[in-house]
Amino acid sequence: MISLSSHVLDTTTGKPAINMQITLTLPNGNEFEGVTNEDGRCKEFGEAALEAGTYCLRFHCKDYLIKTHGASFYPFVDIHFEITPNSGHYHVPLLISPYGFSSYRGS
Repeated sequence: MISLSSHVLDTTTGKPAINMQITLTLPNGNEFEGVTNEDGRCKEFGEAALEAGTYCLRFHCKDYLIKTHGASFYPFVDIHFEITPNSGHYHVPLLISPYGFSSYRGS
């Protein structure tokens, strides 16, 4: 079974980004919504059934960054990634600040 989670950390404050909306787009174009919890984690994207293909996580970061820092260069951050057959769990973290971001494949 393939599963997916994400984690958003604010690199300026060193704290989790709470209540950030995330949209998961499946290879067929269907979209599912998630939101980060008090630890900045999102482990559920509705009833999304994951299989091999190319996906996109859109992190809607503008509101969070303006509320927290008063500025946001990025209205959103899109991370595209590929899921392979029988590949288990995927964790896609986002490190964000008002003027920079990075991501990697986590565990």
